[in-house]
Amino acid sequence: MAIIQPIAGELEPHPDVALVERVRGGDVSAYDELVRKYDRQIFRIAQHITQNREDAEDVMQDAFLKAYEKLEQFQGNSKFYTWLVRIAVNESLMRLRKRRTGKMVSIDEDIVTDEGSVPRDLADWAPDPEQNYGQAELAEILRKTIQGLPQGFRIVFVLRDVEGLSTEETAETLGLSIPAVKSRLLRARLQLRERLSRYFHRKKRSKDASPKEAGSVETILGKTGVEK
Repeated sequence: MAIIQPIAGELEPHPDVALVERVRGGDVSAYDELVRKYDRQIFRIAQHITQNREDAEDVMQDAFLKAYEKLEQFQGNSKFYTWLVRIAVNESLMRLRKRRTGKMVSIDEDIVTDEGSVPRDLADWAPDPEQNYGQAELAEILRKTIQGLPQGFRIVFVLRDVEGLSTEETAETLGLSIPAVKSRLLRARLQLRERLSRYFHRKKRSKDASPKEAGSVETILGKTGVEK
């Protein structure tokens, strides 16, 4: 049986290491603890990638099953959650390949959008979205806007800004370089801000609302659970 080594740079092993060792020792209930600990996060990641609830549920189940079957391969060089996310991302991309009848999907594939390059100068928000929308509605608007991001940007944004993985963990999970993660995250944030700005400006014009000084985009993202 392989012995999990402490993660480099950490003085104490992550609590998940003890659970993994218990599973390897035959305690299946310990794996149930890992499932309960991370099932919601894995589902959210899968749903952001597949954009389909049923597919996300299947991906979540397949990811936990595959992780259990391959648990001996987990050496502890990364956090268990990071290792699990990598499996879930791969399962999600495989699900997309099947859905698109053989068209290959790659995290490294350059994606061309109808909007061309991402603008650097963003318009101010007017009126303040918080005045016209409740917390739940803002969260739904943000969720749909994230779904509209190009796939390569969306996955990096979800892992880094929504699920809170570090830049290094995101790079390791996706097999990207750290500069590539930083570049995609920046472009994702810029596109997200621009799309949200356009959305609320359209709403303002349709309602003929009067202009008013608005809070920043970061304020709205923070209030819906996505922090910079």
